[in-house]
Amino acid sequence: MNEITPVGSAALRTRKPDWIRVKAPISPGYIETKRLMREKGLATVCEEAACPNIGECWSKKHATVMILGDVCTRACAFCNVKTGMPRKVDPLEPMHLAEAAAEMGLEHIVITSVDRDDLPDGGASQFVKVIQELRRTTPNTTIEILTPDFRNKHEAAVESIVAARPDVYNHNLETVPRLYPTIRPGARYYASLRLLETVKKHDPSIFTKSGIMLGLGEQRLEVHQVMDDMRSADIDFLTMGQYLQPTPKHAKVIEFVPPAGFNAYAAIARAKGFLQVASSPLTRSSYHAGKDFAEMRAAREAQLAKRNGHATA
Repeated sequence: MNEITPVGSAALRTRKPDWIRVKAPISPGYIETKRLMREKGLATVCEEAACPNIGECWSKKHATVMILGDVCTRACAFCNVKTGMPRKVDPLEPMHLAEAAAEMGLEHIVITSVDRDDLPDGGASQFVKVIQELRRTTPNTTIEILTPDFRNKHEAAVESIVAARPDVYNHNLETVPRLYPTIRPGARYYASLRLLETVKKHDPSIFTKSGIMLGLGEQRLEVHQVMDDMRSADIDFLTMGQYLQPTPKHAKVIEFVPPAGFNAYAAIARAKGFLQVASSPLTRSSYHAGKDFAEMRAAREAQLAKRNGHATA
């Protein structure tokens, strides 16, 4: 068998398989979360990116808030977020977000944003303000951020966010380098890797996280190489999920990778040394993020305890 052929079966490419079908979002928790997001004037990536897990997550009052508006300055081939000229940054957004987090009683929150290439710092200062407001309003909430790449911005943009000390800094590589020109044309693979290296360089205590989508035509050895690149950048947490085509105008699904394929990749990733791995057809960056963060923190503590035990033996 050719080692670099895509994972999965050609027979699976003709229709969406049963393993990625989800229930319609109709629970009381979903309705309450939606009400709160609208009341505070907040956008969520759950809605904008048409996440298949929205019903499950919102029923538990888990939402990934998208700051800096809901209009992106880029047009990635996989993403369902609107593209165009964004509105001005809302100065009240950090306060409203913190109020929503307090009302929902969140133990862990994930904050992402659209790309804002129109802003001098790419929107980094808004991330800083959000983190600071959350620390004041809900000091016991752990904070995970999922940022854009801040391409062509000064390194100080990323450094300012690191100085605000989120608990987890996530930036997704999304796919393998070969597919960047068609899938992620406004970004550069190695620039994204350098961003995550910068985070670790300035504060090694912050957990770093990144993810890729499968089913876009990537090959096994390419995925293995991305894992190696991530480990070289000291990335702690890898997520892998199935790409789903939002509309006919977006990039096509080349294949639906079966659960066994995701399990195989997860085993390889763990062998390569990631502290935490989430790999399944429905995995997304913020899916079960709170539980995964707790497990990752426990894994690091166990690792440190083991090292200290050896040092004193």
